[in-house]
Order: sequence, then structure tokens, then C-alpha cells
Amino acid sequence: MTIVHRLASIVSWIVHRNRVEQQLDDEIRSFVELSAAEKIRDGIPAGEARRLALAEVGGIERMKESVRTGRHGALLDDVARDVRYAFRLFARQRTFAAVIVGTLALGIGANTAIFSIVDGLLLKTLPVEHPERLAQLVSAPPEDQQSWTYPIWHEFQRHAAWFDGAFAWSGFDSEFNLSSGGESQFVNGVWASADAFKVLGIVPTRGRLFEPSDDIRGGGPGGPVVVISYAFWQSHFGGAPDVIGRPLTIQRVPLTIVGVTPPGFYGVAPGGSFDIVVPLGAEPLLRGSESRLDRRTSWWLRVFVRLKPDQSREAATALMQTLQPGIREATRPPSISASAEGYLDDPFVLVDASRGLSGFRSDYARPLLVLMVVVGLVLLIACANIANLLLARAAARGHEWSVRLALGASRGRLARQLLIESLLLAFMGAAAGLLVAQWGGHVLVSQLTTDNFSLDLPIDARLLAFTAAASLVAALVFGVAPAWRATRRPPIDAMRDRGPAAAGAHTPMTNGLVVAQVALSLVLLVGAGLFLRSFDGLTRVPLGFEPRRVLLAEIDARRADLAPRERRATFDRILERVLAVPGVDHAAVSITAPLGAMWSRRIDVSGSKLRSTDAPDVGPEGFGFTDRPIPANVPLSMFNGVTPGWMATFGTPLLAGRDISTADGERSPRVALVNEAFARKFLDGANPVGHTIRPARPASSPPIEIVGLVADAVYRDVREPTLPTAYVPFSQAVDRSLVEDTTQTAPAIVTLSVRAAAGSPGRFAKSIVAAVTQVNPTLSLTFEPLDGRISAALTRERLLAILSAAFGFLALLMASIGLYGVTSYAVSLRRIEIGIRLALGATARSIVRLVLVRVGLMVASGIVAGLAVAALLSRFVAALLYDLAPGDPATLAASAATLALIGALAGWLPARRASRLDPTVVLHDA
Repeated sequence: MTIVHRLASIVSWIVHRNRVEQQLDDEIRSFVELSAAEKIRDGIPAGEARRLALAEVGGIERMKESVRTGRHGALLDDVARDVRYAFRLFARQRTFAAVIVGTLALGIGANTAIFSIVDGLLLKTLPVEHPERLAQLVSAPPEDQQSWTYPIWHEFQRHAAWFDGAFAWSGFDSEFNLSSGGESQFVNGVWASADAFKVLGIVPTRGRLFEPSDDIRGGGPGGPVVVISYAFWQSHFGGAPDVIGRPLTIQRVPLTIVGVTPPGFYGVAPGGSFDIVVPLGAEPLLRGSESRLDRRTSWWLRVFVRLKPDQSREAATALMQTLQPGIREATRPPSISASAEGYLDDPFVLVDASRGLSGFRSDYARPLLVLMVVVGLVLLIACANIANLLLARAAARGHEWSVRLALGASRGRLARQLLIESLLLAFMGAAAGLLVAQWGGHVLVSQLTTDNFSLDLPIDARLLAFTAAASLVAALVFGVAPAWRATRRPPIDAMRDRGPAAAGAHTPMTNGLVVAQVALSLVLLVGAGLFLRSFDGLTRVPLGFEPRRVLLAEIDARRADLAPRERRATFDRILERVLAVPGVDHAAVSITAPLGAMWSRRIDVSGSKLRSTDAPDVGPEGFGFTDRPIPANVPLSMFNGVTPGWMATFGTPLLAGRDISTADGERSPRVALVNEAFARKFLDGANPVGHTIRPARPASSPPIEIVGLVADAVYRDVREPTLPTAYVPFSQAVDRSLVEDTTQTAPAIVTLSVRAAAGSPGRFAKSIVAAVTQVNPTLSLTFEPLDGRISAALTRERLLAILSAAFGFLALLMASIGLYGVTSYAVSLRRIEIGIRLALGATARSIVRLVLVRVGLMVASGIVAGLAVAALLSRFVAALLYDLAPGDPATLAASAATLALIGALAGWLPARRASRLDPTVVLHDA
């Protein structure tokens, strides 16, 4: 019989057991009757003939058992009986079963919740057609460029036929405004080339997706179009079936909805989300004079290809490198020479893009893996606790096991019974854990708070497989020890007394489990302490400004009815109206705000040893967002353009010289304020007032006189050291540049900062909207409290601190319960010994000391082992800590002291109860 036939026989027996059993009974009885009939024909009496026929088959039931064994083995029957017996036991011991299932639900649920996020963000491939054939175009190190200009994409597109398709997809932080003026109504969106959906293999839920004619500059023949996501269709249009063909006004430009993407499609960024997708050709319509299509220095597109079925990434990369010189030469920015920064030499490389690419992955990969280890340790602690419970229960059932062994049951059968009970408990805990995981996973995703973060957490085959594996491992971890203990009992124990002393001695196994619990708990406590202290340290970082009572309002003039030459005067009028609002203490306009976009320039400072001509040509420069560090030997400084009163608005003190004033106009001599970090970097901490700054490019830039020194303040990130920063008058900061410009245009996007005299600054939002509307109703506004921005910047650390503290507390609780349970059980086994000691004159204090010494040894052993493990693992979280060493002595000492105190309390309670035993009662019961 083949394996397939055997499996089919087993499945048929399980599904149609009653019918199969009846057919088997009928076949055997028919065989017996035929055999008896033959014997009757031979002259044997009917009764004797039937007896002989039954003897030949060994009896009907024996024959049926033999057939069952031949077909599918008797194992299934035995397992079914063991399962029924286990459920009867659980029904009689409901509290015991509920405690174990609840503990496992928390442990397995936490593991499943974290795994669901890890799987969705780090492991899963994109939900597109053949994701393994997707590759992304990058530049090889040292630059490791991932974003490209539109001219590079346009040139690359000419060679797309060498692949199964290629497409461009914009970065993952694009926002589109649906409002025609006043307070902005932003939605998350992306720009995409026409072939993006076709190359990805996406089929629309409604309408159609992009066609080549949609990607014509300025819009296709039927006008500009847009594709919306399924979620946006449901939330914004209520799932209306007639959504196709409707207009959608974006950046004050009407676009026609032509399609809806399928549910579950989130583009090429796991963890990201979008509401709308706009063709690249429509970009000039929506961005106007800010269009990036013709800019050779605007790096904003990701380029992907789909490899042909027989095409390897290595071969495709070699092909791209033959095309690289021509593409780079044709798209080289005018300001970059042929040899500068290796622009022509850095080779193109195609890297795997099957899992997509996401900024969230780089931000949360390490924290999620740390949390995965944490919840794994929590599950191990839970299993150790359950193992101790089952060991105590197995000891109480010792007489039962001895009787079964004495009656002929094999030790393997007893072990199987206990393992089946453990498996049933584990899978019931896993079923409840799935509910915990679904709730916990969505709570965690909501805490990863950004408006464009979205992660689908379905209960799919991968999640079920992980949960099943976790429950199986848990069952083996906590089920093997009791099964091994049960099979070691000699049958003679069935003849002995069934009192506590005969139930089984207290073995080193339970002590070892408690020591393991203490050690793992200490590891979690150390981790929780490190993350809590790190987060606390970040919240105490001197910001250099007072974030409370400050409201940030971003003013967007890109699509407003406003000429570039009129922007500065318009912003000045808005500022005057806002300052006149009752309750506004200070207000100012700036190009950027703390923890926002960065504006940096390479400079030369009079009297400084740093020279731009001597420094390596590396480091971020320009305007935008980056997390790249600034080398100490590069004369690079942050900049910001601010109006008078900006320092007062943020509460940053002036230390020397004067502040920026209204006299510092666009035609006045150029001036700047600098911070202390600037003075330290360029002038070795000397007073910078009177020195001059000259931008390195172009060489004709006029000098800027330093007129004041201000205190250090956070610019880009709370976690990094204060960056050297120069503040120039807003009227002299021409379009985020320091270069003379006859048009004297102000930036299209600025930040209005308002400080309330008292109370919440949010109450001024309506007044600000009214002030802006009175000046120009077509301007767009977005509001954000400054303290909310700072809080959002610490999301990762806050999440790690909260979760590690919660899991550390849970581990501490389980360890203390386990220690208490083991100590109580040990005391119960030694009641007679303790009674005799008391009868012979031992004091209560000596009994307490007797018990606590044993508890202390277990706790001390666990602490020593835990400190060793913590020292080994803590170095892997060093990158997640702020101003704190992984082996911080204070954290280690505090964690060990906390665990020792909890252990002493858990041991003292049963010790105190033991010291109050009445010797006469104990000896009488014995």
C-alpha cells in the first residue's frame, strides 16, 4: 500500500468512522458465516462449526482490531481516547486549565502580535505579481544613491525594453492638498509613471489604471487623471459605485478619477499607505513653478524594473553598467563636473525589491527584533511557570500513574497522555492568543504613529503557522518535564500511602525551572530599565527652546493666487494680523522649524581653521530631510531664515550681541545670529560677534556679518548633538538660498510659529485661519503643536520603553508567582519535618530562616545567571539607547535588587506560614 493510499484510508476512517466500522463488522461476520457453512457441509454440527470458524479468526473483536492495525494502526483510537480523557480532566479542574490557558494566551498572543508586525514589515514579499522578479536601481557604495531625478528616469526609460518593464515611483512622504484655501486637507499620495501598475501586475477594483497617454506632460488628451486607493474610496466617497469619472480637486487642480486600486495594495512600501496616485506627467500642473521634472538636482524618484523570467539580477546589473556612462553624462547637473563626487563613476546596481522598500523598516527593524526576543523570553518564563504547575499536578497524580504502570501500561503510553494534555492546553492557549494578537497588533500599529503608516495584519497561513509552531514549542517546553517525571515512578508506589510525602519528592528540576525564571526575568528587567532610562534621558534633553504653548502653522503658497515677488509682503501682513490677535504673546515666520526640514550650506568663517577648499566634498547640503551625520572636518552649518521675534517666540536666549531686527531688510547689509555649537566648531568657542560668514558656493556670494550669539537649540533630531546653526533675517534668505537674486522671492512654504500668553495654543487656529484668509484666501494651512512634534519624534523610544516595562512587569509577576508556588509546595512536603523541629524547640525565626535560605539560593543563582545573559545580550540594543551604556551598573544593580526583594517577599509568605504550624496537629495528621 502506497503512502497516498494509507493516508486516504486514515482520512476515510476519521471522516466516516461509524460507517467503516459497521462495514468491517459486516465483512468479518460474513466471513465467519461462510466458513461455518463450509464446515456444516462437511458434516460438522452447526454449533461446533461456528465455534471453529470463530476460533480460526481469533474472535470478531480481535479480528477487527487486527484489521484496524493493518489499515491505520491502533494509534488513532488510542489518541482519541487520550484526548477525551484529557478534556474530562480539564472539565473537572476548570480553574487549573483556565490559569494555564490564560497564561499561554498572553505569552503566545504577545509573540504572535509582534511576529505579525515583523512579518508584515520585514519578511513578507509585496502583494504583487511575481515579486521575486522585482529589482530596484541604486548606486553602489560609497554614495549608495536610491533616489533619482526625472531626467535620469526619462533617459533610463529608453532602455526599459531590455527588461520585462520598468517604472518610477516617488518617495513615500508626498502630501496632496484637497482644500482650495484656508486650513489644508492633506491626503497621502505618490507620483508614478504610466507603467507602474502594469509592471506590478495590479488589477483595478473599479475602472482602469494608468495608460501611457495619461503620463503626458500636462495631462493626457482627456485631461489629468488620478487613481485612488480602495481605503480612500471607502472613507472619502463611501464606496460609491459611480466614483469613476468624478472630479477630485488636488492642489486646486481638478483631476478625473479613472480607477480604484484593489484592497491590500499599499504600493512598494510595506508599512506605507497612499490615498491617491498621480501620473508623473501631471506634476507641473500640481506643483507649478516648483515642478521638479526638469531639475537635474531634484532627487525624488525610485526606479524599479521587472526582470525577465530567465534574467538574473547579476546579468541585469552588468547590462545597466554598460548604459550608466551615457545616462549619467546626458543627465549630469550643470554644477557637477565630470569628476566631482564620482558622479560618472559610481556604478548602477540592481538590488532585490521583492519585499519593497520602506523608511519604516530601517526605523523599526531593530526595535521590532528586540521586542521579538523580549516576548520570546516572556513565553519561556510562562512555560517554566506552567511546567512547575504540571510537575506539582503530576506529583499529585502519582498514585494514578503507579496503578496504571502496575496494570501493564507502558511508560510511553503515560508520557503520550501527558504530552497530549500539554498539546491541548497549548493549542487552546494559542486559539485565545490569536484574539490577543489581533487586538495587540492593531494597538501597536496605531502607536507607530504617522499619518501614512498602515500595516495590514490578516490572520493568514503564515500567522497561523507561526502560532501553531509557538504553541507546539511551548507544549514541548512545559510538557516534557512532567511526562519524564511521571514515567520515572516505580509501580510499587501504587501499594504505598497516597499522602503528601508519597506524592513525590521535591526534585532539582523544579528548582532549576525557578532559577531559569529568575534569570530570564532579570534579563527583561535590565532591558526595561535601559529603555526606560534612555527614554527618560531623551525627555530631559535641553531643547534650547520652550515647546509648550507654541503652535506651528505651515503656510503653503505653491498653488495660491500669489506671484513669487509678492510672497514676502504677504507673509509680513499675515504676521502683523496674527500678532494683533488677543492672547498671542509672540509670533514669527521662518523657513523651517525645529525637528523639521534641514537647510545646510558649506561655508567659510573668518578666523576659522576650517576651509571649504581643504575639506572633503562630503556631507549633506541643501534643503530637505536627511539623517546622515555631518563630519566634524566639513565646514557645514545649518541655516534658518527667521523674522524678528523668532527667538522670543521659542524662548531661545540671546547670549551676546544683538537680535535680528526690522532694520535688517532685504537691501541692508547681510547679518546672522549663530549658536554656541557654531562658535565651538568654527572658532574654538570664541565670541563669534564681528566675524563673517561666506557661502562656499558660488564664490561671488556676499559676506554675512555675525551680529549675535544665541543658546544652542535642537535643530534636526533630539538624539544628536546640537548642530552648528546660523539664523539669517527672513528678508535676506532668498528662496532658501544665500545668493543675491534680483527677483527677491521668498520660499513658497514657510512656518508661522505662535506662542500663546497662556493656555493651549490650539485655540488660535481659527484666528490664524481668519488672518490668512483676510490676506489671501488661496493660501493653504497645516497646524501642529510644537510639543506634539517633539512627542512624535520620540515614538520609537516611547514604544520600546512602555512595552519593555509592561513585559518586564509581567515576567516579574510570573517569576514571583512561580517562586511562591514552589516554596509553598516545598513547605507542604516538609510539614512533618518542620513540625518535629518546632516540637523539639525550634523558634519561628529559625523556621523562617530555614525556608528563606533555600529561596535565597535559588534567587541568587538566577540573578548571577541573569546578569551574565544580560551582559551578553545588552550590547545588541546599544544602538537603541541614548547616552547610556548597555552594561550600565546602576540599571543592573537596580534590576537585581528589585528581583531580590520580590523573591524575598515571595519566599517570606510561605516561610511565615510554616513558622506558625502547630506541631501537635502536624504530628497527629502524620
